[in-house]
Amino acid sequence: MLFNSAVFLFLFLPITYVVFWAVRTKNSRYIWLTLTGYVFYGYWNPAFCLLMLFSTLVSYLAGLGFLRWDGTRQRRLLLVIPVAADLALLAWFKYADFAIGTWNWASGFMGRAPLEPLNILLPIGISFYTFHTITYIVDAYRGTIRPTRNFWEFSCYVSLFSQLVAGPIVRFSELQADLEGIDHKDRRTYLDLGWSFFIIGMAQKVLLADTIASVIDPALEDVTTLSSASAWMCMLGYSYQLYFDFAGYSNMAVGLGYMFGMHIPQNFHSPYKALNPSDFWRRWHISLSRVLRDYLYIPLGGSKGSTWLTYRNLMITMLLGGLWHGAAWTFVIWGAYHGVLLSLYRRFGGAWDRLPELFQRAGMFLLVVIGWVFFRAPTVHDAVTLLRAMFIPEPGTWPIGAAVLAVMLLMAGTIAHLGPNTFEMRHQWKPAAAAGLAALLVLSLIRIYGADNSPFLYFQF
Repeated sequence: MLFNSAVFLFLFLPITYVVFWAVRTKNSRYIWLTLTGYVFYGYWNPAFCLLMLFSTLVSYLAGLGFLRWDGTRQRRLLLVIPVAADLALLAWFKYADFAIGTWNWASGFMGRAPLEPLNILLPIGISFYTFHTITYIVDAYRGTIRPTRNFWEFSCYVSLFSQLVAGPIVRFSELQADLEGIDHKDRRTYLDLGWSFFIIGMAQKVLLADTIASVIDPALEDVTTLSSASAWMCMLGYSYQLYFDFAGYSNMAVGLGYMFGMHIPQNFHSPYKALNPSDFWRRWHISLSRVLRDYLYIPLGGSKGSTWLTYRNLMITMLLGGLWHGAAWTFVIWGAYHGVLLSLYRRFGGAWDRLPELFQRAGMFLLVVIGWVFFRAPTVHDAVTLLRAMFIPEPGTWPIGAAVLAVMLLMAGTIAHLGPNTFEMRHQWKPAAAAGLAALLVLSLIRIYGADNSPFLYFQF
């Protein structure tokens, strides 16, 4: 189910909201949010609900085990077995065909017989709810959180529809206080704030990201036809599309959280204002950056070892971060690219930081756009072709709707580089602000009814 669909806006959300505030006890609200989460998730394919239920049960039982056993051996088993089970499911559904494809490519050089692809259907959002359950288990093992004994509370956390299929990756510790006090929430406290975040996020997705996509997607179907100017326009367009698509989803998730008394943390902090690679990853997909830092980079040793060990840790973290985004070598290269940028900044950051701030921001944005080429291209060959067009003057065609794209680039660029992000806005419902939000809502609904619903880009991850 899509946030930007009629069935969500006019059926699922109103029913979920009214019943949630009509019931009063903790368990009734936990159970209701769990059921609605499974309805929301099962709208695509009900069978995949069994995977989420399995992951939920395994992680919940591991939490109970941490409460019961204090022995080192038992606690390690309670950590290793559930995490291995979660990762095995993720690996099978997301990476089995990728591994087969890689083997078939290598078998051509080794004279081995290729394998038949399994054509496994990837469950939407499996990477996100898997990270929710894994962080819960690891935090319980470390003693960062006290696991809950209430199954419905935990299942509500895992299946919370507002952040289920595309994040943010919210740790249990970040929602535990809200979940514990779920029966004492006041419906009116954050309602206006919730609607403000939700409408702004929907406008970012529907009016900005989807409009840009309608121009650049057809143009990028055959990158060999693009001129150099067109290639740059398309990649600038994709940079803004991806940002406003994912930031829009995250803002809608935050708004929905407020409507139900939940504080979902910020996931984007004006990333295209970043001054350097480290600053970019403190601003872009913040929840994932923190997970990679706390559960991978630091356990590997972080920056406490030698310089070369630090570079190694950065590269491993970013390579796996790239692979998490998608089962393709383009994502691996994208992760490696950012690992190299982080390593170079660690080595030469002092010189970079002495440059004028405007140059730092412009230079960092240019580096990010170059990296998005591998993120967007379906194959490495297409990525190389697109980069060649961007940096070697090439004649070619203009995208259909280039004038519209130019206007959208100006609008999106102004908002992304100069405007405040949603968390920096005041969200005061004065007449002018209310009228502006109403206009954005009406325009978004017109756009939704006038075009096919466009899935959020991060659903595929």
